[in-house]
Amino acid sequence: MGLLARIFTGRRLVVAAPMVFLLLFFLLPFVIIGKISVAEMEGLGVKDVLSFSGGLPTLTLRFSNYVFIAQDALYLRTYLASLQYALATTLLCLFIGYPFAYFMARARSAWQPALLMGVMLPFWTSFLLRVYAWRGLLTEGGWVHELVVGSGLDRWLAALQLIPAPGQLLHTPFSLVLGMTYTYLPFMVLPLFSTLSKMDLRLLEAAADLGATPWVAFWKVTVPLSMAGIVAGSMLVFIPCVGEYVIPELLGGPETLMIGRVIWDEFFSNNDWPMASTVAVVMVLLIIVPLALFNRYQAEAQEGRR
Repeated sequence: MGLLARIFTGRRLVVAAPMVFLLLFFLLPFVIIGKISVAEMEGLGVKDVLSFSGGLPTLTLRFSNYVFIAQDALYLRTYLASLQYALATTLLCLFIGYPFAYFMARARSAWQPALLMGVMLPFWTSFLLRVYAWRGLLTEGGWVHELVVGSGLDRWLAALQLIPAPGQLLHTPFSLVLGMTYTYLPFMVLPLFSTLSKMDLRLLEAAADLGATPWVAFWKVTVPLSMAGIVAGSMLVFIPCVGEYVIPELLGGPETLMIGRVIWDEFFSNNDWPMASTVAVVMVLLIIVPLALFNRYQAEAQEGRR
């Protein structure tokens, strides 16, 4: 009993709980998808990579899908487009969300619950309904369409090649990025608000006493201290945007093909599970590897400061 008590201490249980969660709901499904990616289709199912011949196990791995993706220009353009749209959405969410989170953190404590409620209020409505609402707003006759066309902003969007022609807002890169920015903006605001609300305001007073202007104090004190919220919010926006399927399907067009739609087509239209799994594995690696390198760099930088 004493040995079990030493093994299952409170600290180890706290660490073990998220590790078990990640093992069951991330690593194990990823291993299954990785296994399917190196298998072959057999009828309507996937052929097992491990077989037995003469009582001996035989492992058959097929990497031709990975070679095909590396050589096919369509897949490369799709991955690049997904990363570009995700990056543009992340930057827009940061540009819009940071001032709003800053205002929320500096607002009176009596107002902050109402402001937080305003940020979380869209989650009370179905995600699909909110995206469909944007279709009505951006089609001809919708008030957003009339506002953009009436102000002449559509001509600027056409000059920037965000829409193919003035007046055509739906099924364009503009509508795609707009829809993703609207959907994922709360995921940027909430981490930023959590970080900014905990900042010691005496540091800004000290910077002002040392002669720093409010703008200099903001860049030298506030932004560095809120970097954890910026990174957390950016990851919460960027990662799901890369694999987004619903918004590109409803608001995007043929020229806004993203990797989520490719995975759907390979799974359900082409019935090619190994290729779809290969596309998914490469997408996950494109996200996880840079993130792991960034976390390692951050850890080494923190160790250097100590």
